[in-house]
Amino acid sequence: MRIELILSPVLYDGRVMQSHHATVAVDVLRATSSICAAFMSGAESVVPLDSLEPLQEYLKKGYTVAAERNGKKLPGAECGNSPTEYMSMNLAGKHLAYSTTNGTVSIIKARNSDRLYVGAFANLTALAEKIMSNSLQDLVILCSGWKGDPSIEDTLFAGALIDRLQHSDIETLLINDAAMMAVDLWHSARGDVYGYCSKATHVHRLRNLDYERDIRWAFQLDSCPVVPVYDVNTNSLVLC
Repeated sequence: MRIELILSPVLYDGRVMQSHHATVAVDVLRATSSICAAFMSGAESVVPLDSLEPLQEYLKKGYTVAAERNGKKLPGAECGNSPTEYMSMNLAGKHLAYSTTNGTVSIIKARNSDRLYVGAFANLTALAEKIMSNSLQDLVILCSGWKGDPSIEDTLFAGALIDRLQHSDIETLLINDAAMMAVDLWHSARGDVYGYCSKATHVHRLRNLDYERDIRWAFQLDSCPVVPVYDVNTNSLVLC
């Protein structure tokens, strides 16, 4: 399995592996963590949107509207981008129309992959096992970062995922320096992920918005053992 890490959506089009690969879209703080939480709370599907314009049409169709920009839930949205909020809700059978600042941009960017998964610390083990069960397919990990800039937390998750794959029975080959750097970062931080990421700019941004509970939750491993995957027929995320 060849593995390539893309540190930001703005770099995705320049990736080495242009065809025949799976992709994992990552936004630890907070979109992919929230998506995992939504499915754990019973959501049937999540439609990722990289703009706000379609939300009203989905609302008319009976979808639950979830929207965030710059860390804040938007007026008129039933849900924002908070995994702890989703974990406290009963979303059984609900279909969400979901737009965020960074995470849904990455998902839409990579939606033409052969297979597109959503990854976070919340589903690390379940995701790694799913990828290992399809071990013949090359893998691109796409970090969302913040408005084009790389982020510590997404890069750290990529390193954790790669490390899991390297310690499996699968033969892996890291084909770019970003992937190698992410593994080194994980080895430095894995003893205290929350503490290591305390210096991250988005952690400070969310703390200023009083989202400390979300931050701590997002760095817990395996709290949501689900694997969301993109369904090209419905343009939505569903569970594998």
